[in-house]
Amino acid sequence: MKKLINKPEDVVTEELHGIAAAHADLVRVQFNPNVIVRVDAPVQGKVGLVSGGGSGHEPMHGGFVGPGMLDAACPGEVFTSPTPDQMLDATKAVNGGAGVLHIVKNYTGDVMNFEMAAELAGGENIQVEAVVIDDDVAVQDSLYTAGRRGVGATVLAEKICGAAAEEGRNLSEVSELCRKVNANGRSMGMALTSCIVPAAGKPTFELGDDEMEIGIGIHGEPGRERVKLAPAAEIVERLTTPIVEDLPFEQGDQVLAFVNGMGGTPLIELYVMYAEVAKLLQEHGLTIERKLIGNFITSLEMQGCSITLLKLDDDMTRYWDAPVHTPALRWGV
Repeated sequence: MKKLINKPEDVVTEELHGIAAAHADLVRVQFNPNVIVRVDAPVQGKVGLVSGGGSGHEPMHGGFVGPGMLDAACPGEVFTSPTPDQMLDATKAVNGGAGVLHIVKNYTGDVMNFEMAAELAGGENIQVEAVVIDDDVAVQDSLYTAGRRGVGATVLAEKICGAAAEEGRNLSEVSELCRKVNANGRSMGMALTSCIVPAAGKPTFELGDDEMEIGIGIHGEPGRERVKLAPAAEIVERLTTPIVEDLPFEQGDQVLAFVNGMGGTPLIELYVMYAEVAKLLQEHGLTIERKLIGNFITSLEMQGCSITLLKLDDDMTRYWDAPVHTPALRWGV
C-alpha cells in the first residue's frame, strides 16, 4: 500500500486540519466531535442544510460546505457513518431559527444516526426535517443498505436545495424540493479496480486485469455483475440504459447529466464517457440542459465512474445555476 499519509488512524483528523488551513475563508472545522461548518453559520432566518457520511468520498461532503450549498458536514472515519453527537453538533451550529434539513444517503448507519440526532435536536427545540437519498438503480439491497443506495443525486440535492435555502425558502419548501430531486434522479456506477482503505492496507475486493464490476457501491460493495472489460460505449450503455428505463425518462425530457469519477479515473476518460452519454441520450430524445463532469463523490483511489441523470424542471434548473461558493464547487460568485 502506497499512500501519502502519516498513520492510518490519523488520516481523517489530519485531513480536517488541512481543510481548516486551506479554506479558512469558507469553513471552520470543529474537532471532537468532527464537524465542518460554513464560516458565517448560523445564518439567521435561513434553513440550515446538514449532510455527512464516511470519509474517503472527498470532496463529498466537506468540500460542499459554503454559501449556496451545505451549512455543515459531518465526516465519519473512512467509509464509516458519523456519530449522532457529530450530527447534533452540526445541527446546533447551523440553526438560524428557520429549522434544519438533514440530507441523508441511504446507508443503514447514516439513516439510524441522523434519526437519533434529529430526535435529540427536537428535544432542544430545533425543527429538523430529513430526506433520505436513494437514487442508485444497480441493486435493491446491499451490504450497507435496506433499499437502494444513495449516491450521485446527493450532490445535486445539496446544490439545488442549498440555493433554495439561500433564497429564503422555508423548511417544508426546501425539504419538498429535496424529495423532488431524489424522486427525479437515478444513478449507477462501475469499477475497474478496488480501493484500499488505509486501516486495512489491502484492496477491498479483487478484480482481474480483464474484468470490471458493474453497479458498484461507493464503499466497494459488489454490484450487479462482474464482466469482461469493454469499450467505453458499451460501459455507458450498461450504466445508462437501466437509469433511463427506471424513472422512466421520456422523449423531450430535459436532464442534468453528471459523470462522476471514483477518485482514480483521469478526466480524459471521464470526458470519453460523457461523449458516449451525450450520444446515447440524444438517441433517447433527451436534452442535456446542464452537466457536471469530474471527481465529486469518490471511493479513495478506485478507478471507475458513475452516471447520474436528473430530470429537470424550471425551479431545479434555476437553483442549479444560482451562485455557489464552496471548496469543491463554485460559480456565479
